Amino acid sequence: MVEKFKTPQEEFWAGEFGTDYIGRNSSVQGLASNLNLFLKALKHAGLVTSCLEFGANIGINLKALQLLYPSIHLKAIEINHNAVKQLTNLVGESNVFEGSILEYPIVDKVDLSLIKGVLIHINPDILDSVYEKLYQASNRLILVCEYYSPTPISIPYRGHVDRLFKRDFAGEMLGKYPDLKLVDYGFLYRRDPAFPQDDITWFLMQKS
Repeated sequence: MVEKFKTPQEEFWAGEFGTDYIGRNSSVQGLASNLNLFLKALKHAGLVTSCLEFGANIGINLKALQLLYPSIHLKAIEINHNAVKQLTNLVGESNVFEGSILEYPIVDKVDLSLIKGVLIHINPDILDSVYEKLYQASNRLILVCEYYSPTPISIPYRGHVDRLFKRDFAGEMLGKYPDLKLVDYGFLYRRDPAFPQDDITWFLMQKS
């Protein structure tokens, strides 16, 4: 039997749990909050002409970027087939790679590599490979939006173990790639009265 995915975390998100997540990730409030996030995180980025999102789900982050940059070329990687079906309506079938981030073949580079709420669900043993994909896919900017912890920790996630990990993802990338420079960073709070996010910390990095 050939294994379809290298880690149980990938199989988890490709299956029923990932499909159920779609319903929790499609609100109009979520779109507004993402637009607020990108306005803050990309205020020093200049014009962004292309973006590849790693783990895009149905594309709610890409929708917000499209509002911010109407001419932006959007591409996406998504592991859940049901999410891909909606994602293709937004960015076009040819711009979606269905499968694991690890299997994504980097051919063309983009202005912005984006990952939001995905690194926290990736098996720590393969993080270096995902960092490499994020780095190689970008010719200029990398935006990481994840839960932060100065020390790597695993915490229970909706009744599951080993499915959510916190650490200093951006700090590890800055240490791994000497030409990456931190442009800006910030935090968005779940109790924000207008634009709540799920206690996300964001880091914008740029190649020098």
